[in-house]
Amino acid sequence: MGNAQTEDEITLFERDMKEFWIQFKISYGTEQINQTSALRDLCKETIEALSEKWSKKLKEEDLMIDKIQEYNNEILQQSKYVAEKEEQLTEIKSKLNQEEEQQKNLTDSIQELKEELMKKMEIKSSKNKAAEEKVERVSKIKTLFKEHLGLEMRRIHDEQLQFIFRHIDHKDPDKPYICTLSINEQGDYEVTSCTPPLDCIAELQLKLRETNNFSAFVANIRKAFTALSYKQSA
Repeated sequence: MGNAQTEDEITLFERDMKEFWIQFKISYGTEQINQTSALRDLCKETIEALSEKWSKKLKEEDLMIDKIQEYNNEILQQSKYVAEKEEQLTEIKSKLNQEEEQQKNLTDSIQELKEELMKKMEIKSSKNKAAEEKVERVSKIKTLFKEHLGLEMRRIHDEQLQFIFRHIDHKDPDKPYICTLSINEQGDYEVTSCTPPLDCIAELQLKLRETNNFSAFVANIRKAFTALSYKQSA
């Protein structure tokens, strides 16, 4: 009987231990489950918060990237605009330089023309002065020639001098022998007509140009007319 009681106590103890372990497992498992669930919820909340934070950050970065891209595009457009304006400015400067060069060339040409015109005017003035001096010398000896050589001088059209020799033909003392002289553009004496013609007129004209001895020229013309008259009378 005593053994039976001991076995019951053992059985009861084993049952109590079993129940204790069951209750312990249940209690511990529930607590673990609760902790795990809480930890999971915390993790979930943390992840959601981080996700929201990083999502917002990514959106901000996307906006920043878009803004940077927009700025880059704007800078690119401004760079193109500046490049175009610089090219236009270069063209304008080139045209201005060409116009300045043309203006300089035109000014130089005008100056050259002025200098050339002044030289021509000086030459013309000098020639006119020389011509006037020659005409004046001829006028001064006009009376002398008329008195001693039977010579009459007339100024006719185009500033020509006409020499009329008389008292050459002894048969007809009033018969005129005429030689017309002018001064050409080069300022030289030039015989424009001779009546009657003389074979030696070209030689006498050349000698006059070389010596500028007008008196000798007139005397030689008279001699030539006189010789021609004697030749025709013979």
